[in-house]
Amino acid sequence: MAAYVAESVADAARSILDGAGAAIISEEAFAGKSIRPLIDALQNQPSWSDFPLILLTVGGEVTAQSERLREFRRPLGNILLLERPIRPETLLSTLELALRGRQRQYQIRDQIQQYALAQKALLQSEKLAVTGRLAASIAHEINNPLEAVTNLVYLIREEVSRREPSLEKLKRYLGDVEQELQRVTEITKQTLRFYREPSQPNAIEADSVLNSVLTLYGSRLTAAGISVRLEVRAESATVLSTPGELRQVLANIIGNASDAMRGGGQLRLRISEHEDWKNGGRSVRLSIADEGSGIPEDVFPHIFEPFVTTKGETGTGLGLWVTSEIIKKNGWTIQVRTCREPGRSGTVFSIVIPKLKTAERRSSQAA
Repeated sequence: MAAYVAESVADAARSILDGAGAAIISEEAFAGKSIRPLIDALQNQPSWSDFPLILLTVGGEVTAQSERLREFRRPLGNILLLERPIRPETLLSTLELALRGRQRQYQIRDQIQQYALAQKALLQSEKLAVTGRLAASIAHEINNPLEAVTNLVYLIREEVSRREPSLEKLKRYLGDVEQELQRVTEITKQTLRFYREPSQPNAIEADSVLNSVLTLYGSRLTAAGISVRLEVRAESATVLSTPGELRQVLANIIGNASDAMRGGGQLRLRISEHEDWKNGGRSVRLSIADEGSGIPEDVFPHIFEPFVTTKGETGTGLGLWVTSEIIKKNGWTIQVRTCREPGRSGTVFSIVIPKLKTAERRSSQAA
């Protein structure tokens, strides 16, 4: 245990900020001096910290001076009062108690830091997983037209090898080839736009991002027997976001909706305007409704917690957790309704994002 004698209140405040374990201060140190540096140091502590002060007071009757010192002490927080004269054993025992408490605070700090690092690693892991799923969707979307082109080239070759090839058939085959290659070109352009997107929030059209996700999930939804109905009930859907984050949120929810409708069904999506009745602020509401079996009652309160999944070994339980982290970070809100009643089952996710006003949109685009 090392001791340091501070030369002033300001010096004591600096020692607290430099990592002291506890402080012993005599009541006389406050006489005629400003304790503002000490108050500032204690009030600006991080949330895990509650620095212990051992204050040696003067015994005897309550006086005007002692009342004034009591008012001085009020903002200091975690204070242990020892009345003089005091036995050395009592002072040492009190100091050891304060240091043990301070050590426990540092342990809590370390646990918070470790949790933050683990949370960051999980977020990165899920982002990579989403990237992988998007890459698989892109590959699938490209593979389908390329397979069609391969078949059409075979038909063209067969037709050309005939003694009297049909010009009409060749034109039709070539037209189909051109159409399929245009699909590949569009998917490639869209993928390149993803790569070149800004990493900072910008003015984006929420409906455009939603359509890009539907394009990537198109084949998967069709193969699962899921039809898509999209309603746009907003004149403008301009919001402030990075396209990648909004896309990840939508991809997570649409992917879950697809998994929930194993037997097919309809995926309903709606873009509408939302007005906050408290402040009159306008927002864009993105609603995604599936016809799956709904979320079990015991799972529903925990859907935004990490590692909570209803997919068994096929789910990581991170998708909705990452979704909630993105939503909290951007100041958006998310609402969930679910029903498990046969014939009416399904789940609706609604994301509410503040709209950009015209002036804000111009400022964002200029930046």
